[in-house]
Amino acid sequence: MRTGDPLPEVGDVLTALATGLWHWNTATGEVRVDAEAARLLGLPAERALLTEAQVRARLHPVDWNEITGVVQLAVAEGTLAEVRIRIMDEQGHLVRVVRSRSKPSFDPVRKTYELTGTLQEVAEPTPGTPAGRSAVTGEWRRSREAFLLDAGRALAEARSTEEVLRVAAGLSMPGFSPDGLAVFGVSGDRLTVVGHHGQPHSDMNSFVNMPLDTDYPAAEVVRTGRAVYLSSPEQYRSRYPLTWPLAERYGRRSWAFLPLTVAGRPMGAWMAAFAYPVAFTPDERSVLTTVARMLAQALSRAGAAETQRELTDGLQRSMLPVLGPEIPGMGIAARYVPTGGGLQVGGDWYDMIPLPGGRFALVIGDVQGHDVRAAGLMGQLRIALRAYAAEGHRPDAVLARASHFFHGLTASEDDPGAMRFATCYYAEVDPTTGTVESARAGHLDPVVRMADGTALIRATAGGLPLGIDPDSDYPTTRLALEPGDTLMLCTDGLVETGGHDLHSGWDRLRVILERHEGDLEELADALVQAVHGPSSHHTTGPLADRREDDIALLLLCRQGEGCGCGDSPVIRTPVRRTMLTVAQAEPERIATARQHLRDLLHDWPSADQLDAAVLLLSEMLTNVLVHTDADALLVAEVTGEPGERRIRVEVTDSGDDLPHKRRPGEMASSGRGLMLVEMLADAWGVAPRGEGKSIWYEVYESTDPDPDAGRGGAPEGDFEPA
Repeated sequence: MRTGDPLPEVGDVLTALATGLWHWNTATGEVRVDAEAARLLGLPAERALLTEAQVRARLHPVDWNEITGVVQLAVAEGTLAEVRIRIMDEQGHLVRVVRSRSKPSFDPVRKTYELTGTLQEVAEPTPGTPAGRSAVTGEWRRSREAFLLDAGRALAEARSTEEVLRVAAGLSMPGFSPDGLAVFGVSGDRLTVVGHHGQPHSDMNSFVNMPLDTDYPAAEVVRTGRAVYLSSPEQYRSRYPLTWPLAERYGRRSWAFLPLTVAGRPMGAWMAAFAYPVAFTPDERSVLTTVARMLAQALSRAGAAETQRELTDGLQRSMLPVLGPEIPGMGIAARYVPTGGGLQVGGDWYDMIPLPGGRFALVIGDVQGHDVRAAGLMGQLRIALRAYAAEGHRPDAVLARASHFFHGLTASEDDPGAMRFATCYYAEVDPTTGTVESARAGHLDPVVRMADGTALIRATAGGLPLGIDPDSDYPTTRLALEPGDTLMLCTDGLVETGGHDLHSGWDRLRVILERHEGDLEELADALVQAVHGPSSHHTTGPLADRREDDIALLLLCRQGEGCGCGDSPVIRTPVRRTMLTVAQAEPERIATARQHLRDLLHDWPSADQLDAAVLLLSEMLTNVLVHTDADALLVAEVTGEPGERRIRVEVTDSGDDLPHKRRPGEMASSGRGLMLVEMLADAWGVAPRGEGKSIWYEVYESTDPDPDAGRGGAPEGDFEPA
């Protein structure tokens, strides 16, 4: 071209350079191409108006998705969109590789893109060369995709900010890996360092509390929400001369600062520093941007989880009581473990309430649900129970008032179908005598481990859970803790977990109760660990990552030989006792009484004697319910050394009529009760008790597993059979 000749048209220049021109509008779905662009796409070399589907049919399927990601990245960063594309023929064979460069614009209202760009054929780079490492080959894509999958999985599993930073520090990006990382956060109008890797801890002091208007790349990223790529020290020095001395001492060659954005708002910045020059091609920027997005989400989740844990710990500390000063003659231990899901706080609770005269009350309960609402209801119910106890009400009155209060509390819910209930066990304890008077509202029965290690469920009278019927009655039950006895109260989370029901779950706990020989705190840990693994300590210690239900546990022991309250070895004493009331309206509790007796005699050597004792108990309780209008009180006691023990069973009622032997006819259906007692018991008798009477029998332990039943021992006591 001679001097002074006009410049050639742009189209002629592009044609001479074998470069095609194209325009893509996602709003209309149309792509305009010139003749060269059409040729490079494997179409006739002429101008054409194509649809997105026609263009997509000429591209490798993976590359179409690649274009979308690169365009979004370029819009976010305000840069050019550059990508290598594999052109395929109609049979799916590779024809050529082209490079596309474009300047995209985005319409935020219509959510559409418009791009004008160029296409130019390029040769596939030789593997192992710098071009090969930076080019988007199939192998590089596969490595990148595998890396992003692994990185996403690892970041998704990180539970804390510390774990997220540890995962980020261990990321090995395909073809380029940073040797220094830093995560910056925002506190007010200042930049903070959340964590870093590859720099001495003391060296990061200069970056702490840096004002956001500082001429520093991370501060600019937070202010603008756009990434900053610095490929060389010279570029860093010229662009950020004031803060370059802070970065110069580390000897790095390239830096990438990317925004950590959550919900469209920058929450900080991520720096990746490299010990060698990095060009930051569009593909490398795409990987860094994807990692930054995943890192931002992981940090956001971890921060929310840590805030939630702090809230949970604070809520638990405020709601769970301190067990108070030591009680003379008593030992007490407690555990609370929240569920593993959600806010990790729910409706289970325990409490210890001081009462006049040195007495105290133990409370344990479970409000339906495992959420903040359940925790709030639990807190209000706990306060109400304390107030009713402080007014001097007995256990039955405390629960009756609490039920009325809780019904009114939950009935005010906006959704009537969402009305909740709560189970509760309330017991007043006299530490001097060991007497426990309790009332139960749909809760689990207490368990007593006796001084010799035998553990029994103590059936107690009860009513409906709190809140179901505001006029419910809650009868009281009295039991006595002997020296060395331990009382266990718990919620169903300790029993019904891991696929267990109440029966199998109790069997699992019973083994621990009867075999454990440590102190009370160790016993509490052993019970919880049997269900969910090791615990750090009481109240809020983490157990397993996932727990099915909250756990609340209270242990109370009356100090004595075998209780495990002190540091002395456990000494088993040969005393067992159980008490049970069978009301006229509860004949089904006769079966409970039989089971109580069997549990009390679980190690009795003679099965025949055991069956005989249970049969006699059934006869005596049935006689009271059939022939009187009174309730029956059962007291059973095992005394003596093994091999020389005896079981004494006494049933007391308030009826005035004394039993007497009868001679029933052959076809009679009753009248043989005392005859059975005389045949099967070693000793028996009837004793007037002022208002009422008691009938008792004794069976002496036989070392012979199959002794002759029925010794026909003469009756003892105040009554001579008729």
